[in-house]
Amino acid sequence: MNTAAGADAYLERVPLVLRDAIVQWFPAPTQWLVHHLITVGVILAVFGTFFAFTTIAERKLLGRLQNRLGPNRAGLPWWQKGPKLWGLTQPFADAVKALTKEDIVPAAADKLLHFLAPVLVVTFSLLTFAVLPFGRNLIPVDLDAALLYFFAAGSATELAIFMAGWASRNKYSLLAAMRALAQVISYELPLLLSVVPVVLIAGTLSTREIVVAQGFWTFGALPHWFVFTPWGAAGFVLFLVSALAESNRSPFDLPEAESELIAGHLTEYSGFKYALFFMAEYFGLTALSGLGVTLFLGGWQAPCAFLQFIPSYLWFMGKLIGMIVFFIWVRGTLLRLRIDQLTRLAWQFMVPLALVNIGNAAFWALTAGWTGPLQFVRWGVSIAIVVLPFVLIGRRLNAGRAPRTYQYAAS
Repeated sequence: MNTAAGADAYLERVPLVLRDAIVQWFPAPTQWLVHHLITVGVILAVFGTFFAFTTIAERKLLGRLQNRLGPNRAGLPWWQKGPKLWGLTQPFADAVKALTKEDIVPAAADKLLHFLAPVLVVTFSLLTFAVLPFGRNLIPVDLDAALLYFFAAGSATELAIFMAGWASRNKYSLLAAMRALAQVISYELPLLLSVVPVVLIAGTLSTREIVVAQGFWTFGALPHWFVFTPWGAAGFVLFLVSALAESNRSPFDLPEAESELIAGHLTEYSGFKYALFFMAEYFGLTALSGLGVTLFLGGWQAPCAFLQFIPSYLWFMGKLIGMIVFFIWVRGTLLRLRIDQLTRLAWQFMVPLALVNIGNAAFWALTAGWTGPLQFVRWGVSIAIVVLPFVLIGRRLNAGRAPRTYQYAAS
């Protein structure tokens, strides 16, 4: 493993130095509690701010994709002269609006569950950040089974979604919650299966060790990130599609399809409770993006050996922002799928491909000792294992359904 000089750089140690300095101010018996409270507070502050500016970035990017400006008025008061800050204070205006709006609860609703649902969905979304390695020395909780913890905490949001629909005592909310569960459960399996090849190759469930396993370069410039292998590229694509569905992002935003189910399981929510669901969706998207960066894009590793002088947490945040921008671009490009198309894609296409890709990773691991011309054979066979099932399963999936033909009534 390449141990970079940048690992001991001052900027790399700054967050830890500041944390330890604050902890030393408190009595020894309470230092462990202060240590964890600082970690939680930093995660809330950083990703809360990241959520706020992600919303304005998304609205502006979607505006550009749709040939409009997006939010650009929120800024200085009207009686003060000066720039409007390009609308960058819009998230704070939205937060004030959400906090001050009336909280309306249906008379027939289960008041306790109606209140707990948005709280739980945010809590479970935040718990997933605990095992993400944000930098070389920045991991809140270093667990040996970090991946198991991540998926266990993330899967708990399904309970909160159904709780919201059930507690509302509204047919639209209940139907939407059940449809949301069908979607989330359908894509939970390919999401998990897309991660298995990484575990096979890295030989660990620890997110920190998975990043370390990608910390090599060929000629100092070609990173050994898993995405640059045939099985890794296939797994990354499966992961991206599953992450879109798990976070209810377009083209899989059926739980909140306004034209079909009003606002889905959020129909009977208003004010800050509605904002909590909105916040949880972005937290979940950010956590899944961070996991994708960790598993396939080298985590906090630099793309080139000579760039390791840049702090590792900046590389992680740069890759994370790139993932978020990709998801925004997809939302502004693709149309929403029907529920039958969504479930068929998961069970008949992605699950078989994910299972084949596990076998591909096993072949890659067993042929790790091949050298010379056998390396070309190794790459060729691995690519064939990815491409051939994709073509065959794709044709079978589209049989009798594509291409579509349209008939128009004679005028």
